Amino acid sequence: MLAYVLRRSIQSALILLGVSFITFILLYVLPADPVRQIAGRSATPATVESIRQQLGLDQPFLVQYGNYLWNLLHGDLGRSYLQKTNVSELIVSRLPATLQLMVAAIFCELVIGITLGVIAALYRGRTLDNSLMLTSFITVSAPQFVVALLLLYVFSVKLGWFPIGGYGTFAHLVLPALTLGILGSGWYSRIMRSSMIDVLRADFIRTARAKGLKRRRIILGHALPNAILPIIAMIGIDIGIFMSGIVVVESVFGWPGIGQLAWQAIQRVDIPIIMGVTLVSACGIVLGNLLADLISPLIDPRIKLR
Repeated sequence: MLAYVLRRSIQSALILLGVSFITFILLYVLPADPVRQIAGRSATPATVESIRQQLGLDQPFLVQYGNYLWNLLHGDLGRSYLQKTNVSELIVSRLPATLQLMVAAIFCELVIGITLGVIAALYRGRTLDNSLMLTSFITVSAPQFVVALLLLYVFSVKLGWFPIGGYGTFAHLVLPALTLGILGSGWYSRIMRSSMIDVLRADFIRTARAKGLKRRRIILGHALPNAILPIIAMIGIDIGIFMSGIVVVESVFGWPGIGQLAWQAIQRVDIPIIMGVTLVSACGIVLGNLLADLISPLIDPRIKLR
């Protein structure tokens, strides 16, 4: 186990290094000039050049990237060009909101997706199965802002059950989490249905039925634990996606997460923030997949980490 974690840690470090290099070079060749964003349209060429030198943007690419890596090794993600604040402080200030939404959204995805997937597998080929799969296709295809605005209209405007937007209470969390849960549940339900059908055909399920075990025990105690492994892998990917922020949903509900921060930085070409959010997102994906790999043997002892 220790050797596996060490090897994965080295691989993760190389992945993060590659992500940082690719992102840095893309921002370096970007036509937009961050110095112009800072100086303003009326700035003189001398002022623009002075700001460029102060930020070190006049140096060659390898020098800039080397300086960024050196600062990164010391825990410094840089300083926002426009907000004049350390990027790490900006990300940390948005992290609680992002983590709350991530946990709640994944919970909604799992509850809705696994439930629908298991029901569809049990009624495979019937009208209920076809209806649930059609519903999952619609949820996967639906634009985020459409689902978000629909839920806002029904539960906030018409029924008045939840606030229209904001952050701070459980009531503010319900609708954005439910929006993401509905949108993501389609993928979970389809994967769960496929995996559950394969497991229900296995020999050990036939043996359990031959022994006279109750259907509920067969499904919950034998089939579900073996069918849920692909779902765990999907959760690892979702962690990284939610860590980078869901811009559309955050914008509709006024949720102050990392996605809002990243969108504002992209609009203003605030390179340190863009780099910081990208690396945080990459770390989330790497850690999520590592946790999924470590949890899988606990569910299925046949899986060996090597």
